Amino acid sequence: MAVDAAPSGEVPAGRLAGRWVPWLVIGLWLVLAVGMVPLSGKLSSVTTDSAADTLPAGAESTKVAVLEDSLPDGDDNVFVFVYHRAGGMTDADRATVERHYDTLAERYPPKEAAQVGDDEGPPTSPSADGEAMMFTLDVSTDYGPPEEIVGPLRDAAKDRPSGLELDVTGPGAIDGDMDAVFDGIDVQVLLTTIVVVTLLLILTYRSPVLWIIPLVAVGAAALTSMGTVYLLVKGFGIVVDDQNSALLTILVFGVGTDYALLLIARYREALHHHENVRVAMVHALRSAAPAIVASAATVVAGLLCLLVADLNSTSGLGPIGAAGILCALVAMLTLFPALLVVLGRRIFWPAVPRFSTTVEEKPGPWGRLGTAIGRRRWTATLGSLGVLGVLALGLAANTGVLREQDQFLSAPESVTGFTVLREHFPELGGQPMTVFTRPSHQERVLDVVKDTPGVALAVPEQTSGDWAGISVFPKDAPDTVAEYDTIKRVRTAVHAVSGAEAIVGGPSAENLDTEVTTERDERLVIPLVLAVVLIVLGLLLRAILAPLVLMATVIVSFAAAFGGSVFVFDTILGFKGVDSSVPLLAFLFLVALGVDYNIFLASRAREETVRLGTAGGMLRALSATGGVITSAGLVLAATFAVLVTLPLVMLVEVGFLVAFGVLLDALLVRSVLVPALTLLIGRRFWWPSRLSRPAAERPDVRRSPADEEEAALQR
Repeated sequence: MAVDAAPSGEVPAGRLAGRWVPWLVIGLWLVLAVGMVPLSGKLSSVTTDSAADTLPAGAESTKVAVLEDSLPDGDDNVFVFVYHRAGGMTDADRATVERHYDTLAERYPPKEAAQVGDDEGPPTSPSADGEAMMFTLDVSTDYGPPEEIVGPLRDAAKDRPSGLELDVTGPGAIDGDMDAVFDGIDVQVLLTTIVVVTLLLILTYRSPVLWIIPLVAVGAAALTSMGTVYLLVKGFGIVVDDQNSALLTILVFGVGTDYALLLIARYREALHHHENVRVAMVHALRSAAPAIVASAATVVAGLLCLLVADLNSTSGLGPIGAAGILCALVAMLTLFPALLVVLGRRIFWPAVPRFSTTVEEKPGPWGRLGTAIGRRRWTATLGSLGVLGVLALGLAANTGVLREQDQFLSAPESVTGFTVLREHFPELGGQPMTVFTRPSHQERVLDVVKDTPGVALAVPEQTSGDWAGISVFPKDAPDTVAEYDTIKRVRTAVHAVSGAEAIVGGPSAENLDTEVTTERDERLVIPLVLAVVLIVLGLLLRAILAPLVLMATVIVSFAAAFGGSVFVFDTILGFKGVDSSVPLLAFLFLVALGVDYNIFLASRAREETVRLGTAGGMLRALSATGGVITSAGLVLAATFAVLVTLPLVMLVEVGFLVAFGVLLDALLVRSVLVPALTLLIGRRFWWPSRLSRPAAERPDVRRSPADEEEAALQR
């Protein structure tokens, strides 16, 4: 087998690229895929949105949720039926409400009586204004999950007089409508992502066949990652919710395609210099693999920092995302190169790279951009920072926490029903709290709760075992500051009852605990992510100043992306706040993923600096990597933008923010700001490595005109 001659002292690449190696790699992946297909299909069976699983383990509302699940009827779904007619309820309306209640109570009988007390009252309640009636229905989970029950409940109450309106709301209805949003979301995200990535690859390569190879490799990585995550859940009890499952697909496709673009760019370069495709691939891997591995290590390290988070759904994303990134890394460094080698040069048709001993290097648009930055480095630096600063001003817009009822792009009946409920039954306008206490202290705790400001109604409940329950209705709307203050006051009051061991939970209490825990996790995770990413950059670049500069640009870029996105959310889209989980997730993705483009650029710049000096090396790196990094940024941004197509505000916010931030990193920070700062700092950018020494001490460097100018300025 003919191989290319290797430089003196270098192991011939052909020895590492035998004909049988690619086929062996492909065969191993086929075996792996066969084993992973049944496992990947089981991932949806272990996803959970149960409060007891996703909430922080130590939170008070989590303890209530766990206790409720352990009771015979504790996991019942509560639905609230609100009937209303403008101008007042008629006798026929009231008879219809009574009939509907009797029918539904007979169809969904409770396991046991739900309430005790001297005055239970009738099951249906009229409003004080005479325009509405309501009743609650506890439906056991034996009849199915909320998303399967809420539809039949609404259908069963369709038979009513003309003009009598009905809204089915309550915690069970909200859970059902929320679950309906996620029904089939994994398939929707997967198919949409495949379509988006396919279109972008076709536009990038303008080849009728080349786009298929990255897609096949990334698809294998996604399949493997889903099977791997299923095994992690079964083996270690990791929490996977629907949102994390969707993010896993986005991560694998986005990051895997980025790695493919970078490797193909190096492979295409190598094919011009090496006639044997296997040898060319070995050289391409030698050049691209360090940056790709460093990129993956950065993202994996950042994701694993989530393990210190107290919120179970957040901490679960760490190993889930890390497994996805590692699967993408292995697939794109083994299966993808093997497929390219087996298919040979013809896979690039019609623009097939030809072997030539002399390859003309054209400056191209990125080379011209580098020249312009070199001439106006201060203008480029200040202009970039000015744009980022203006975008960051958007942080002055509405950054309040999004309420659960405002999570839907189009408010479902369960959400609008709460508004109707508050209008006609202001005393029941909030989501009920659940208080558990020792039975011997129930009356005392009940009296304390009734005397707490902000409480409209408190009703004792019959429970079993060592606990007694109390349902507490706050006066204020769900998930508002006023309602949260009431929850805090109730907790303070019942905790003061000695021996009661009272705990307070419920949907709004869960949201409050989630918000508090998320703020705590942000204070812990964000500094840890910054430290870990900084260490990875330092090891890759073997410098101290360069990682600090790159990290500073990423932080500024995040502030700009967040500010610009908040402005869009508030002013253009009309969102009523930012979901509490968005800042931490967006920061993690933008720092870990956004720094990738700086890694690709800086690692190539370091490689070129050895020959050309700092300025020449950075400009050469920008010229060589500009196209591929921009393409990678567009692909990654587009994959995250898939989340914008989903009907949940939280996912729209994450998708838009990360996509916008990735574009800022790829098109402005990496393309203009980082090169300009590097030219301003000069060789000290690489301090304290050998590259920071004067050129006179490094006779191996062929300095560029830009470096000559830099040296003159420093003198």
